[in-house]
Amino acid sequence: QVQLIESGGGLVQAGGSLRLSCAASGLDFRNSVVGWFRQAPGKEREFVGTTAWTVKGRFIISRDNAKNTVFLQMNSLKAEDTAVYYCAARLGSSWSTRESDYVYWGQGTQVTVSS
Repeated sequence: QVQLIESGGGLVQAGGSLRLSCAASGLDFRNSVVGWFRQAPGKEREFVGTTAWTVKGRFIISRDNAKNTVFLQMNSLKAEDTAVYYCAARLGSSWSTRESDYVYWGQGTQVTVSS
């Protein structure tokens, strides 16, 4: 059974940083792409990035294959970054920005940025 568990969310002041983690189990991690998405209140879920590319230059995504974990480092946070952040995985080496291309999803972690 594949599980993705996000952690590291919380409340942070604008301009601050947070690092989210996504720990995977039951997954062929080395042969999977893990992406990050987010959903702000009242908005649709949107793609944040993978290790190949992120939509925000303030965000950096990395992975530790030895620990089956992907990280989302978020810097210079803004109020509009407030959202529930999800990690998602798909098998293979091709990354995608589309939700429907990801098979496995975590439960999400809340990030709140106060202005």
